Amino acid sequence: MAEATKRAFVTGHPIKHSRSPKIHGHWLAKHGINGSYEAIDVAPRDFAEFIATLQANGFRGGNVTIPHKEAAFALVHRRDQAAEEIGAVNTLWFEDGVLWGGNTDGHGFAANLDDYAPGWANTGPAVVLGAGGASRAVIQALKQRGVADIRIVNRTLARAQELSNRFGAGVSAHGTAATDELLADAGLLVNTTALGMVGNEGLSADPALLPDHAVVTDLVYVPLETPLLAASRARGLKTVDGLGMLLNQAVPGFEHWFGVRPQVTAELRALIVADLVPKP
Repeated sequence: MAEATKRAFVTGHPIKHSRSPKIHGHWLAKHGINGSYEAIDVAPRDFAEFIATLQANGFRGGNVTIPHKEAAFALVHRRDQAAEEIGAVNTLWFEDGVLWGGNTDGHGFAANLDDYAPGWANTGPAVVLGAGGASRAVIQALKQRGVADIRIVNRTLARAQELSNRFGAGVSAHGTAATDELLADAGLLVNTTALGMVGNEGLSADPALLPDHAVVTDLVYVPLETPLLAASRARGLKTVDGLGMLLNQAVPGFEHWFGVRPQVTAELRALIVADLVPKP
């Protein structure tokens, strides 16, 4: 009897923009696995029912993206430490019939910097621009790597303060007026805001104010080189684009569902970069 297809998914609303099926499809083919990974659009009102019927529909688990990450956090039976710390779930899997929720965004962020800026965690204070869901994962990763001085900068100070309170010692909250002063001795600058995306061009901070040894990374990956990264590169600073975070965050989920730990390779990166180019 033929082995049943191992099924996984990514769900969000909308979801058609997701590159995850390309990433996981590449790995399934690479490892010769009889598996599938589908993009499924689920409206918020239908999400709880979708989660409740996962096993009945033959899914081993999947990924969760906007706007379902907090809902998934509440619906799973068990959570890993990263999900507990971040307060959101982006990866689901079953263990002995129990639905687990994890968060691999912090892993993806750190692994991307490990690949392109080794030693990044020892460069000095980190300035994190933005206080949304993505910044939570970044702060969790920074704390896990031992960064002792993390400065959150956000237009709404109360939101930055919320994150500072959540993550505790070593994490401070600041309004945007303090940005220039905070950059003066920073070893790492992280943009987690949408500023720099196609259609939202702009400079989230001035890299000219950073020390010469600073590393600059942007979670935006469309375009691959944002205005912040371009200005930082022109200034002679080490820059890391956001695509590697997307690729690396996918690794743990694939291992949970399909039993193989895949590699983020130059071949995979090239495949996704080609997909980022607007189609005529």
